[in-house]
Amino acid sequence: MRVPLSWLAEYVDLLPGSTPEDVHAALVKVGLEEEAIHRFEVTGPIVVGQVLEFVEEPQSNGKTIRWCQVDVGEANGGVRGIVCGAHNFQPGDKVAVTLPGAVLPGPFPIAARKTYGHVSDGMIASGRELGLNDEHAGILVLSTLGLDPEVGADAISLLGLDDAAVEVNVTPDRGYAFSIRGIAREYSHATGAAFRDPADQVQTDAPAEGFPLAIADDAPIRGNVGASVFVARAVEGIDPTRPTPPWMAARLRLAGIRSLSLPVDITNYVMLELGQPIHGYDLDKLQGGITVRRARPGETLATLDGVERKLDAEDLLITDDSGAIGLAGVMGGAHTEMSDTTTRVLVEAANFDPVSIARTARRHKLPSEASKRFERGVDPAVARAAAARVVQLLEELAGGRASTLGAVIDDAAEPQPIALPLGFADRLIGVDYEPSEVERILIAIGAEVTSTDSGLTVVPPTWRPDLTDAATLAEEVARISGYDRIPSVIPVAPPGGGLSREQQLRRQVASVLAGSGLTEVLAYPFLTAAQNNAFGSPTGDPVPAVKLANALDARVPFLRTTLIPGLIDIAQRNLSRGLTDLAIYELGLVFRPEEGARYGVDGLPIGTARPDEATLAALDASIPPQPRYVAGLFLGNATPKQPGHPAVPAGLADALAAVRTLGAAVGVEIAVRQGSHASLHPGRTAELFVQTADGEESVGYAGELLPALAAELDLPRVVAVFEADLGKLIAASPEQLDVAPISSFPAATQDLSLVVPLAVPAGDVLSAVVTGAGELLEHAQLVDDYRGQGVADGSKSLTFALRFRAADRTLTAAEASEAKLAGAALAHERFGATVRE
Repeated sequence: MRVPLSWLAEYVDLLPGSTPEDVHAALVKVGLEEEAIHRFEVTGPIVVGQVLEFVEEPQSNGKTIRWCQVDVGEANGGVRGIVCGAHNFQPGDKVAVTLPGAVLPGPFPIAARKTYGHVSDGMIASGRELGLNDEHAGILVLSTLGLDPEVGADAISLLGLDDAAVEVNVTPDRGYAFSIRGIAREYSHATGAAFRDPADQVQTDAPAEGFPLAIADDAPIRGNVGASVFVARAVEGIDPTRPTPPWMAARLRLAGIRSLSLPVDITNYVMLELGQPIHGYDLDKLQGGITVRRARPGETLATLDGVERKLDAEDLLITDDSGAIGLAGVMGGAHTEMSDTTTRVLVEAANFDPVSIARTARRHKLPSEASKRFERGVDPAVARAAAARVVQLLEELAGGRASTLGAVIDDAAEPQPIALPLGFADRLIGVDYEPSEVERILIAIGAEVTSTDSGLTVVPPTWRPDLTDAATLAEEVARISGYDRIPSVIPVAPPGGGLSREQQLRRQVASVLAGSGLTEVLAYPFLTAAQNNAFGSPTGDPVPAVKLANALDARVPFLRTTLIPGLIDIAQRNLSRGLTDLAIYELGLVFRPEEGARYGVDGLPIGTARPDEATLAALDASIPPQPRYVAGLFLGNATPKQPGHPAVPAGLADALAAVRTLGAAVGVEIAVRQGSHASLHPGRTAELFVQTADGEESVGYAGELLPALAAELDLPRVVAVFEADLGKLIAASPEQLDVAPISSFPAATQDLSLVVPLAVPAGDVLSAVVTGAGELLEHAQLVDDYRGQGVADGSKSLTFALRFRAADRTLTAAEASEAKLAGAALAHERFGATVRE
């Protein structure tokens, strides 16, 4: 909201010598965030001049200029010769003259310069050149604005170009501050300055009847009828071609609104002044009376912006006998707009349901100054004053006559009393407020306050729909009395509670992966159907996915069923910026709908009360299952090139190492089996399993992307990925993680080479060796897979590094060898393995 200071000063006494910065500081004290300060980009000297005479001189380019003699006053150099290309003035007219040294918006410095054979000693300015309006067809003739100033007078102050505006950010709950009226009241709260309500300065009891008006809303939103107040007033005999007074044009321009025509400017001016959006209709273009209703199937409306809009059944309309003539509270229709031929105006000041207006504005992508106010809540009691103020200005400035024709519908609900218990604000805010101070503050904001034995009964003012309970009243007391009074106290955490076991394990997984050198990332949860199918299913077949009804990006309308595409997108972005070595991971939810299930609800519960169990169950059922996954991606070099050491490229081994790391983080052993996945290299893909009470369960995959797919995605040839269901890993985790103490006894290390058929997975052989070796075996690892001379065709030699240790003694070589051979025996029993000599 932009607030011109001269306008603000009409309704509240600004502190003497106040600058825009001082006004900003005062408004910040009551919770309005400062945004900017706006001024006209004009510096003097700009004075009033009178055209004494001119000579029209045709030019070779076909243009005719006027060589003018302009009196700018003795103090400003007397008569000056000025070249002007405009032709809308005559000798004797008073104009705005920019003298050498002035600077106009652009910036455009003015200097005496030779042009068209003359030295032009200044410039006669148009309204556009001064930044006052967009009119550039001719220069600004002051007499047409109703002004007759002295020659040589300061034109900057005359035209209001010395004014400034402060801009503040208005939060959605304080719609009343979208007006000079509201900001003046807030400045009064901040400084104690006297406030004069502009709504009280308008005569509102003029008769207005006889105009057919009806509200026929048969589809209320949230149980609220779309319009609760509608005031219609008629004005006759206006002259729409009269110019907008410079003081009004200057204020509108500073407030961020273009000056269009006098009738339109008046409606905008009153909207800014009182916060009540106003719409004016050409009364001669209306057919019959006005009815407020919802749109009908197939109905359309051409709005003031020239767009033909297809209406929705929820749209609230202003209609006459011909059909729709306006989107209520958003934008009027082109058919009944005011124009240069309008002489009779019907003024509308109404109050519409905020939710209905907000939905219509968003549906049609049509934000407006009116909808911005209505969707935040407009004072229903100010409509009569706003309509009367428009009538008053149309009479004073446009030469109109107030008509007795009009109508009023007022079904606005009265604000309900709120009980504020004694000491409630103290307990909530943490400040000891005197009861008299609480009462004084609530009266100052416009509330009706009655003392009771238990505290106060407060009826909020009509312009504060955000005050709904004792807590909001207490917050208002804190705001007006000053946030600086609230002590900074660190709250004491309640005993017990803390993180759940699942939360602890999730954090542990994240910490361990980060400690292993991976970087955590967050990807958008939106994918294409092809991305979901490619990585959400091992076979690449279509997978059930949730499609958003109103996606942020129509190209990715599905919720993710896998994390890997998001990691690929992040990898592509980093590669495009020259980061070629990546090890990244993400912990996040995926969305796994059941085949054929429908998700989503038609409407959410209304109100602040807790929904009942049946409603909560229905809401839970409307959400698809959302398991938590963990995934990682590796590309480039795992270890960079160093002096004496070549770079070590990242690959499947890094993905499997990360899988074992996250398994250790939750205390489970993740078994690795040869697997297959439609998007992964067929020979370098592993399926991941954990042991559960019901046997082994698959929890994910690890592998390298198909080289062709990596090339299609503009990625290096080798890209390793893993993805696991973190929820299943945590479910398989023991309640208590056992941590083995560090032994003080030395270890015995031996190698074991076994020859097995090629088809036997190395992981299965390792598992047999570990089981057979018993509890003395501390660690076992595959260190070599040999196929070649000395090994029979169809076989391979697997070498395992084994480490043995006893908890209570130093092992002998014989004991270690016995355990090793026991492992070899079990491998022979299961797979026919033989010890390689």
